[in-house]
Amino acid sequence: MITTATPTKKFDTKTLLSTLWTVVMINMAYADILSLHIPGTLDEVAKTSVSTGTPIPQLMLGGAIMLEIPIVMIFLSRVLKYKVNRWANIIASVITIAYVIGGGILFPHYIFIATVEVVCMLLIVWFAWKWTKPEG
Repeated sequence: MITTATPTKKFDTKTLLSTLWTVVMINMAYADILSLHIPGTLDEVAKTSVSTGTPIPQLMLGGAIMLEIPIVMIFLSRVLKYKVNRWANIIASVITIAYVIGGGILFPHYIFIATVEVVCMLLIVWFAWKWTKPEG
């Protein structure tokens, strides 16, 4: 008996992008949570505050804003219209990649999690860039 392969169902691009943003957001949160358990981490935040002249609450606000990007993109990836959606995903990914790499620390857990985040965001850029036709 000869069987023919059935074509695989293509993922909805909006769902795929939203799912990848969910992975990024969870990884960003866990990287921060794990980092807080390393002795001296809070002292490093204080040193950064002193060296940059930025009060700690403003540093925390900056981190909160950067974590909010993936959270918002989970929703926006599902509701924005095709053209705006593509560019929002590409721009948000580039900004977030810069933050993850530029604000990173050299602890093994962070390097691993940051790698996962960057790979996911590169996939977001790839899928958004290759997205040529709106679904539905």
